[in-house]
Amino acid sequence: MQRFRLPACLFVALIVADLAVAQLAPSSPAPPPPQNPQPSSLQRGEAEGHSTVAPKAATLPPTAPVITIHGYCETPTAGSAASKSGCTTVITRAEFEKLANNLQPNMPPQVRKQLATQYPQILFMAEQARKRGLETNPHYLQVLKFTKMELLKLELERSIQEEADKVPDSEIADFYKKNPANFDQTSFLRVYVPKARPSDTPKDGATPADAEAVRKNSEADMKHVADELHDRALSGENFAELQKDAYDAAGVKATPPPTLNANVRRGNGTVAQAAVFDLPPGQVSAVLNDPTGFYFFKVVSKTPLPLADVKDEIRTTLRTQRSQAMRQAMQDAVSADLNKDYFGDARANPPGMPGAQRPIPSGGTRPAPNPPPAQPKE
Repeated sequence: MQRFRLPACLFVALIVADLAVAQLAPSSPAPPPPQNPQPSSLQRGEAEGHSTVAPKAATLPPTAPVITIHGYCETPTAGSAASKSGCTTVITRAEFEKLANNLQPNMPPQVRKQLATQYPQILFMAEQARKRGLETNPHYLQVLKFTKMELLKLELERSIQEEADKVPDSEIADFYKKNPANFDQTSFLRVYVPKARPSDTPKDGATPADAEAVRKNSEADMKHVADELHDRALSGENFAELQKDAYDAAGVKATPPPTLNANVRRGNGTVAQAAVFDLPPGQVSAVLNDPTGFYFFKVVSKTPLPLADVKDEIRTTLRTQRSQAMRQAMQDAVSADLNKDYFGDARANPPGMPGAQRPIPSGGTRPAPNPPPAQPKE
């Protein structure tokens, strides 16, 4: 048996192939499951609490063979031992993990096994294609040219993300200093007044106009209640008592909600709470009209979080902002005009847009690569 190391060019062949496992998309719907199906060995293992990862995988040395392919190797020279007795290609753990990690970082074990199962066939068929001279086929060369450009685009996006990840500590400290309100924990009291009395319902047979009149009258009454309670809050009355009186005035029999909201961050508050975070401690807000009811608040305290507690949060925010800015600069650097007589309405989503399916020249479809999910800017 002659032993061959894995040719580097075949690594590229797999990446270019449509069988790149992380991006596969079925061309037709999966068949319906059989009646009373028996659990697979994978399902049985998960049900019994067993790991689907081979128990000795982590202990294998980098040089350990993990795939042994019989009947395939690089074309041997005439008269060599391999040409007479056949050959075997051995792929080590280090070689396979390098391939898997480049295709999909942190590839799940079951996907790795699928890749390993398909890999020998890919290698063999690629070798057969070369023997047939398909490497010089115009169709192959055109597809290869476009695929290389697409892979370079993905490599650029990966490089941009790596660059964006390198956020210096000085930028983190500067962001913390310039946005102190984002890192305050605010504790406040709140009174909630229902928008209408539950008992204020239209009579049977009421017209839509009558029903709307009942709703408006009930809302006006409850707004008057909210204004009166707000005046009492300004004079220093207890918020728990005010909340109880709000429920009594509305005829709500449920237990009133607690009035204290402790240690709330600006980004974690509701829409109704948004104005509260700009108030100084001790101040009562105006009555706020929200779709769910009327509210007013009183700020109890504000406590700034130390930089050490929010450093990772700021780093994530800046990483996202840097990545978005670099990607946007790339997008803004180029534009194109499409011939409407040929392409039709330019407003329609072309293939390749996020979420769209782009055609593959060799047949079938696969999902277009999407950028990382955007995060709101601070």
